[in-house]
Amino acid sequence: MESSPSSSSVITPEDVMGTLMNDGTIDSMRLKIITHLKANEELKNTTIKMVEQSRVLNTPGAEKQTKRELFDALRQELETSVLEKASKSVWELILDNNGIGKEISETVEQVFCRLSGREPPLFVSDFGPQPEKGKEKNSVQDRQKEESRETGKDNSESAAKKRKMNTEEGIDETVSKPSDKSTSSDDSSKMLPPNAKRQHTS
Repeated sequence: MESSPSSSSVITPEDVMGTLMNDGTIDSMRLKIITHLKANEELKNTTIKMVEQSRVLNTPGAEKQTKRELFDALRQELETSVLEKASKSVWELILDNNGIGKEISETVEQVFCRLSGREPPLFVSDFGPQPEKGKEKNSVQDRQKEESRETGKDNSESAAKKRKMNTEEGIDETVSKPSDKSTSSDDSSKMLPPNAKRQHTS
């Protein structure tokens, strides 16, 4: 029985790769990739065209050669070019966000979590839907507009409160003025000279 490394140990890529090879995951992924390559019509047609235009088949006397001789000569001439195109197609499959690429990424993460004793997911997947830049920009603008409206609302309420306070102070001053005037009249009568008081009384 294979013992899993403790959660405190450092899990290396070699550890993950070894586990994937031992449990048959690598072989399974390889078969899936080969199946996709065989079904790739574009790659198939490109390879056929390269063979038909090859120097080997277009050399006089090629029809007299055996299949083995032709095959060896074609491989020597086209192997590098065909493998480059096949390699490009394989990487497109591996980096596919919705197909084998996603499956590989999730499998590697699950193995790493099992070996390290951690819980998946370790990070937010890049394969999920991403917000569009235009929508993200619009949402920022909407938030700014909302904040501006809130700020304007607060400012208008503050201005209304100030006007109300000024109005109340004006009313208080107006109400208090008559009493001050009557008081001043009484005080002025008290300050009249004695002769004026007698004339005023008579």
